[in-house]
Amino acid sequence: MQVSIPIYHLKRQAKMRARADNIPLHRALDLIARQEGYQSWSHLAAMHARQSPAQRVFSDFEPGDLIVLAARPGQGKTLLGLELALEAHRRGRRSVFFTLDYTDEDVRACFAALGVAEDAADRAVEVDTSDEICADYISHRLSRSVGPWCAVVDYLQLLDQKRSHPPLDAQLLSLRQNAQATGGIVVLLSQVDRTFDGAGRETPDWQDLRLPNPVDLALVSKACFLHQGRLSLRLAA
Repeated sequence: MQVSIPIYHLKRQAKMRARADNIPLHRALDLIARQEGYQSWSHLAAMHARQSPAQRVFSDFEPGDLIVLAARPGQGKTLLGLELALEAHRRGRRSVFFTLDYTDEDVRACFAALGVAEDAADRAVEVDTSDEICADYISHRLSRSVGPWCAVVDYLQLLDQKRSHPPLDAQLLSLRQNAQATGGIVVLLSQVDRTFDGAGRETPDWQDLRLPNPVDLALVSKACFLHQGRLSLRLAA
């Protein structure tokens, strides 16, 4: 069973209902949970917790989202990105993994590490390793989609590596506009600045994104920050 809208929206609805009806928050949470087909809020929360991280995170994505998935090296952001691509396929979306960093062999090794057979991965996720990947290239590739789609892009900073491509800020605007116009979802893997390592916080945040060139983070609807197995979701900066 899936909640009809992201769980943080449900919590917000419950707080508003508690104020409007002058009832305790726990009662409002239970009422909202029953609307979603659960016995209580604790039942909803328990079922939500049983989902894999990719399932839980993807449940919070919405059509038109431009999402950043950020972590320091070695924290598993590429594997999580591929799991999100698989989850998108399971939910009926065309799923494409664009990478400027990995080879086809690297991606196959990642799927193997996830326990996904090569033929199953090939059926679920299209992998594109072209050196020409940029916002225009991605939009052109996805323009042939006849239904909902999800693009996972590896990774944000490499979109800006060719002078012949538009500035990163313009590419993000293009990707967000395309997603909003078509109901697609874009997930951009991103590096986190090394200064986070000495910050003493459990997970990175918006200020930790490594941005060598100016970017309007208002274009990003959500961000997922990953560190040492902890995953946090942040709304727009």
